[in-house]
Amino acid sequence: MAHWKYFKSMCAFDRRVLLRGVAALGMAALAAGTVVGAASAASLLDKIKNKETVRIGFSNDPPWAYAGSNNEPLGSAVVIAQQILKKMGVTKIEPVVTEWGSLIPGLQADRFDIITDSMFILPERCRNVLFTDPIATIPTAAAVPKGNPKDLHSYEDIRDKGLTMVTGSAYRAVKVAQKVGVPDDKIMQVAGYAEIVQALKAGRADIGIGDPLGLRGAIGSDGGIELADPFTSPEKPGYAAFAFRLDDQASVDAFNAELKGYIGSPEMMAAVGEYGYDKLLLPDGTKAADLCKG
Repeated sequence: MAHWKYFKSMCAFDRRVLLRGVAALGMAALAAGTVVGAASAASLLDKIKNKETVRIGFSNDPPWAYAGSNNEPLGSAVVIAQQILKKMGVTKIEPVVTEWGSLIPGLQADRFDIITDSMFILPERCRNVLFTDPIATIPTAAAVPKGNPKDLHSYEDIRDKGLTMVTGSAYRAVKVAQKVGVPDDKIMQVAGYAEIVQALKAGRADIGIGDPLGLRGAIGSDGGIELADPFTSPEKPGYAAFAFRLDDQASVDAFNAELKGYIGSPEMMAAVGEYGYDKLLLPDGTKAADLCKG
């Protein structure tokens, strides 16, 4: 459980920070990177054939992906990616850590060869990258003060009671809450899971929204915060996957071929268990192509 303990301390890192200025710069980089990257980037399969180093890109996004004390790549998503890449013949891996909002622009600009973070497959993202099939099905979870004193079990409860929710900047929960009708001034956005729990403990928010692994890890042994049971959400579970450049379909196909027999195997479960990944998170067979259609 050493990595799981380390993950709890890593929650202080910024997670999925996507400020407006960064987003604007990211889109500019994406536009430029698509042209330059497409002209110069070698495919993953080419790099394997030539025994070149493969660069994996991820954010500090524990427990899915993060850099260890010696910059070694850690986390359940990164472990899965590394094992699949090894099966494909990759012998040398270089980790590239960046902000969440810079992952897709960085991939397009050829800063790395594959995004190995836990990235949800969304139609708007499918226009910019090719996704592998899912590595996990992730439901929405909510953290509340112990005993759930305000009896919060849905976004509608937050809206109807005029309370404040906290979630990560650019998390899917922001759009879901807005769609349900939670006012913008009742949606607090912070850097990541550690900050979500801190906001709850300080009384600045009444409920925190995210994924169960991230919330559980940030709560840790704190007896004052727990997960709301149940918590219902209007959106479907998120399907997490890895991403390749749009011109690298052959590499995606080869990756998926290895992934098919690996997902849920004893080898995989032994590797990801220390990060809190269990059978409840295994993908349900949904394909990336169907998710990209919306």
